[in-house]
Parts: sequence; structure tokens; C-alpha cells
Amino acid sequence: MQRKILVTSALPYANGSIHLGHLVEYIQTDIWVRFQKMRGHECHYICADDAHGTPIMLRAQSEGITPETLIANTQQEHQADFADFNIHFDNFHSTHSKENQALANQIYLSNKAAGHITTRTISQAYDPEKEMFLPDRFIRGECPKCHAHDQYGDNCEACGATYDPTDLINPVSAVSGATPITKDSEHHFFKLGDFENDLKKWTRAGHLQSEVSHKLDEWFESGLRDWDISRDAPYFGFEIPDAPNKFFYVWLDAPIGYLASFKNYCDRTGVSFDEYMKADSTTEMVHFIGKDIIYFHALFWPAMLQGAGFRLPNSIFAHGFLTVDGKKMSKSRGTFIKARTYLDHLNPEYLRYYYAAKLGSGIDDIDLNLEDFQSRINSDLVGKVVNIASRCAGYINKKFEGQLSASLADAELFNEFTAQADTIAEKMEKREFGHAMRDIMALADKANQYIDEMKPWALAKEEGKEQQVHDIYSMGINLFRVLISYLKPVLPHTVAQAETFLNIAPLTWDDISTPLLNHTITKFKPLMTRIETDKLDAILEASKETMVTKDLAKESNNDIEPIADEISFDDFAKIDLRIAKIVTAEHVEGAKKLLKLTLDIGNGEKQVFAGIKSAYNPEDLTGKLTVMVANLAPRKMRFGLSEGMVLAAGPGGKDLFILNPDEGAQPGMRVK
Repeated sequence: MQRKILVTSALPYANGSIHLGHLVEYIQTDIWVRFQKMRGHECHYICADDAHGTPIMLRAQSEGITPETLIANTQQEHQADFADFNIHFDNFHSTHSKENQALANQIYLSNKAAGHITTRTISQAYDPEKEMFLPDRFIRGECPKCHAHDQYGDNCEACGATYDPTDLINPVSAVSGATPITKDSEHHFFKLGDFENDLKKWTRAGHLQSEVSHKLDEWFESGLRDWDISRDAPYFGFEIPDAPNKFFYVWLDAPIGYLASFKNYCDRTGVSFDEYMKADSTTEMVHFIGKDIIYFHALFWPAMLQGAGFRLPNSIFAHGFLTVDGKKMSKSRGTFIKARTYLDHLNPEYLRYYYAAKLGSGIDDIDLNLEDFQSRINSDLVGKVVNIASRCAGYINKKFEGQLSASLADAELFNEFTAQADTIAEKMEKREFGHAMRDIMALADKANQYIDEMKPWALAKEEGKEQQVHDIYSMGINLFRVLISYLKPVLPHTVAQAETFLNIAPLTWDDISTPLLNHTITKFKPLMTRIETDKLDAILEASKETMVTKDLAKESNNDIEPIADEISFDDFAKIDLRIAKIVTAEHVEGAKKLLKLTLDIGNGEKQVFAGIKSAYNPEDLTGKLTVMVANLAPRKMRFGLSEGMVLAAGPGGKDLFILNPDEGAQPGMRVK
């Protein structure tokens, strides 16, 4: 029976580049969608850029462009990265669209008419310097529960507690560094508690992973609170229909963006939007998300949909985070790797396979161990799967003009391979990709073992064995075809090349059990090459980023920055600190934090971009002495080449002090 499935991935935020952590989700979803399509189901993979909110507005201001220009540029970059990782969306849209505004208004007004929206005046943090109310995420301070420093205004990453921004200890604005004041404003709230009983039933009815359902029980125990769905101007988003200068909070219209992108797709293709969205729909709606946004997707989202008369999701599949070499992704170690940086050096399907080999149906984190990554790709894909075709094709093309045998040399072995189809399909369906990959590689081992045991290269030297050799190599090609059929959702581009080599139509799951007999293949061309260590080294080197200044979004006047990763004494000894004279200091057009310094270090001048604009006027710096890291590798920035780093310290904002040596110091002197 053909299923009709609408599948979504969480919407990437239009304020930054796609990195390897993001790709865990999109690769996982793409594999599942390709598998469903290969099985013959009607499956639509929908996504969009999440384009609203204060961060978008502030970044656009800092770059001197409109938010619309920023999100258009980011969407172009995102779509290029996804396409090059062979992630195929049936539609990729934007939450800043007419479809999303119409649906957001509809869902809001429907809930309001049903009594699920209320208003009340609240006190909230206000930045007196920027003259704007501060979103929760733009306030940093000490957690009121566990007292961890440098936490967001709405939840603590250390203990998981949620709270109001006014509960933060020693709060600071992440926009200006100012201490927020409290100001009153009328806000709109979604009455989540109206849906508590229905949500309890829904969250325990098999729509979520068991770990997620258990986690949500904690929210029910403490009671569901009203959800603030409005924000005050200035704000980049949709104005609430009946509330001038009030805007929908980004988390209201972001999930609605799934439906908006689908509506855009339906209007272009003729697919029935209503068939998929009506409350009693027999179609499926499946969301893939990260475990950090479960609360929004498993409570607010189904409640909003129910209140507006829409269908609810059939399944919400959460996944864990990505670590690299067992640690959180790090810019200093070069393990905070952008999608484009990876693509500049390696085949994207290596990563697709490695993630598949690691992923299961739970919410555990997965680790990209670079040594294991190299070893597994070289062993599994190059050494096992591709090697089968490479071993067999040459003889068939040379001696039989590409013609395969008329019968299988070992029908029992072939049937053993194809008999795994249902088992592998069940694991793919349940997102147990890692188990499925192990099953496939076990079959690849058997295929290579078969060829090794039959020794066709030795038989070829014997008189009258030509047909037997032909049969063995043809058998190898048929086993290869079964393997790539199983791997097609994971390695779409490689399998497309293999289909060309095999001279066959695009493979479906139903094709697996039918062997290629009396069939002509084409000349074999290498499908993959080994990963060399220098490629990984190049990715790490290209990903290293020297932080000129700490991000204001993580500053707090009374916080202590966490200790960075340990380095050895030998590493420290490599740092060459020199006295430098500031020859010139200039503003940098378009940069919010940077000054351009020309520094004399005794044996020539160097140009450095320093994030000290909040504390110094350029004219006050000319002629002063400071301390710089003189042997730092040059870093290409948007505004030019920075050839070192000026040392500065302080809590940030106006309290940022460059290190001043004694008056007797001379440019070029080493600091010890």
C-alpha cells in the first residue's frame, strides 16, 4: 500500500553557515526520505530558512544591509551547501513569505477565536542604550538555580532549568553590554494549559521516542504555563494582525514555516494541501528535529495545530548532537567545520555514510572520530563495496565485451543477499541506520570472500576455464548490484554512477531480487578513492579560527570565561609576544567592533584588526605601545588580512583594556 508522507527537517536559521553538526539531521532525514521514495511511496521533503527574529535584525544592521538582503544571501549559501551534500528537498522556502504570513495569521486568529489567546502587561528587560526590549537569548547572566555563569535569559545550559530573564543574577545585554532595566509592555500569550490533557495523551501515544515522552513528563508535573508569543518593535518578523507594533515571536511562525513551504510546493505542483493538513487526514506528517528543540515541537506545535483545526504530526524524531574526536566542536582546534570547508576537500558521500553508520533511532549524541572516519571509509566503501566492481568488471569488458553470464554461478548466495531486503528495510524504516550499514557490510565481506575463494584470476590461466571465470565475475557484479541497491539512500551520487556503469535504470527496492543476466555493462570507472590524511589535516587547518574578541552575546560583567582547552608547555612556548607601536588606528567601515591598526614591531609593520572599538577612539591610540602576538598565522577577514593579535583584557564593552608595556619598552622587544 502506497503511503503519503510529508517530511520536514528543522529550519536552519538564516544567520550563519551550515556546519557538520547541522548536517547530522539533514543527512538522516534525506536518507529516510530517499528510502521511502525508493520503496515507491509518495514522500515530500520540505524545508525552509528560519528568517525572523532579533539576531537577523541586528546582524543586518551591523552589515549595513536590509534583513531581506541578509536572508536572501544566506538562503543561497544554504541551498548550495545542501545540494552539494546531495540533500534533496522537494521544496526549500523561507519563513519570510506570503504563505507563512497568511498561515501564521490564520492559526493565531483561529486560536484567538477559540479563547486560547490572552493578553497581559509584563515587565521585561530593556536595553537603555539600544532602546529596545531584549529577547531572552540576548540577556546573559548567572543561573538563579545552579549559579552557572554566562547563561541565557530563558534557560540554563548547565542544569537545564528554565526561568524568566528577570530571575537572572547580574544580567547584561548581549547587544550593547549595558545593564538592562525593567520596563512594562502588553504581550500576547498562547494558553498552553488549555491543551494539557490532550497533550498528555498525544505525547504518550507513540508519536515520540520513549526518551522524549519521559522528558516531557517533567513539564507536565510542573504544569504548562502560558507561552509569550509576541515581541515589541523593533523586530524583524510578522506584525500581529490586531496588534500594531507587536510582532509574532519567531518560534510561533518558524514551525508554521513547514506548512508554508509545503503550501508553496502544493501551489506549484498540484499536490493537495488540504488532503495533508485536514484534522482527519490519513496522510502522514513526520518531523526530524534536534533534541534541543523538543519542547517547542512536542508541546507548543501540536497545541497550536489542534487549536486551529489542523492535523497533528504522526511522528517527531529527535536526534542527538555531534561531537568531533569525542569533544564539543571547537574553533580553536579546527573541529568546528563548516559544510563548505568539508566540501572543498572531500567527497560528501563519505560523511553521509559515516553518519549513517553511527545513527540509530535514539537521541544519543554521535561522534565524528576523524581517524575512525578515515579508516571506515577506506575499509567499507573503497576496500569492500567499490572493490567488488573494480575486481570483476575488467575481465568481463575485456573478454566478453561487457556481457554478463546467462545464469548465476551461485544462486543460493545471491538469494542470501536478496533475502536481507526486508530486514534491512525494517531497520531503515525505524532509522536504525547503523544496524543496517553493519548488515550491508557483512554482505560485502561475503561477496569479497566468495571471489577470494573462487580465485577467478587463477582459473583464468587454466585451459577451458573461461566460462567459469566469466560466471564468477558476473556473480560478483550481481552481488555488487544488490549492495548498492541497499546503499542507494545513503550514497545517491555514487549509486547513480554505478547505475551508469551497470547500464540500468534507477534502482528501486523491488529491483533487488532480480539478477542481471545476459546484460551488457559499460566500462568501469573508479567510483571512490581513499581518504588521505592530508585531506583531513587541510580541513582542520582551514577550520581554525582565531577569535579576535569575545562575542558580546556571551559577555557578562561579573562572569568568568570558562577555561579553554589545555595546551602543552611546548605549545605555549611557541607564542611570540612582542612590543608593538601603534602607528595608525582607523575605523573599519561596516564593522561594529573592529579597529584597523598598523603596528610597528621593530622589523616591519603589520596590519591587525582588533575588536576594541567599544573602548577606544582611534585618535587616542596612535603612538601608544601595546603587546601583540607576532607569530600568529595571518587570517583573512571580510575587511582584509589580519596579521597578528593585540592582547586585551576586561569584561567587555567600554571596559576593555589593551596591554600597555612600560614606557621604556621599544617596538620589537620580546615579552617574557
